[in-house]
Amino acid sequence: MGLTTRLAAMPLCAVLASALVASVAVPALAQETAITAERKQYELELGIGAAFSPKYEAADSYTVKPFPILAIGRFYLPVFGQVVDGEKKTGVFLFPSFGFQGERKASDDSDLTGTKTVDWALELGVGAGFQTDHFRAFAQVRQGINGHTGQVGELGFDGIFYPVDRVEVSVGPRASLGSDEYMDTYFGVTSAEAAASGGQLTAYNPSGGFKSVGLSSRVSYDWSDTTRLHLQAGYDRLIGDAADSPIVDAGSKDQFNVGIGVSYKFSFDLFR
Repeated sequence: MGLTTRLAAMPLCAVLASALVASVAVPALAQETAITAERKQYELELGIGAAFSPKYEAADSYTVKPFPILAIGRFYLPVFGQVVDGEKKTGVFLFPSFGFQGERKASDDSDLTGTKTVDWALELGVGAGFQTDHFRAFAQVRQGINGHTGQVGELGFDGIFYPVDRVEVSVGPRASLGSDEYMDTYFGVTSAEAAASGGQLTAYNPSGGFKSVGLSSRVSYDWSDTTRLHLQAGYDRLIGDAADSPIVDAGSKDQFNVGIGVSYKFSFDLFR
């Protein structure tokens, strides 16, 4: 997927206990502690990484690409309040969802001979899920802008582990979906494209539905209170109408990726 989201949780009881003890012992110190412990409405991790991944969706050749990192610890929406709260270890959460598809050109690979250029696409949407200390389930949906105007969705489940101090490991299955317009943009072949391919591709008009299933994993290390290092890997198997595309037949149903990156945590308020 383009962009990824991590929803961390931190215990609130320790903060409350410290504030209570301070208020009994030294009132002035209690006021200072309360101000210091106050959490910001937004806690975002922004970063950049490099991934070894397919040149385009369905490609059998690989390249190194930059990819953005977005992790959300806290997120506030007016009226709804703190819809993602890093202080809560268990509960339902909402989060913004982002995705990006790079430009695809016939010159990118001989398997794309005859196909038209597909411009870059930005995908914006929302997600929701449920989490505990060691489990997370979520679903997200996004609307495409520019290169495609279809909709995409993803379902995911993660087991979350903490093998040593400062290290978090998450791993779990994924399933992705695409609308008719999305599938036609990236897996469809028009009659004109088939003719331009010199017989390499045949005309194909896919329908929307499940696009792939796979597995995603990430290891994150807290280098400091604000900086994290990430190592991630994933595998997706194209299925359904996507897998039946002549573009996939020329490329590969199996899509692997591995990447490394670094992120920095920002905390701020907007509505106070």
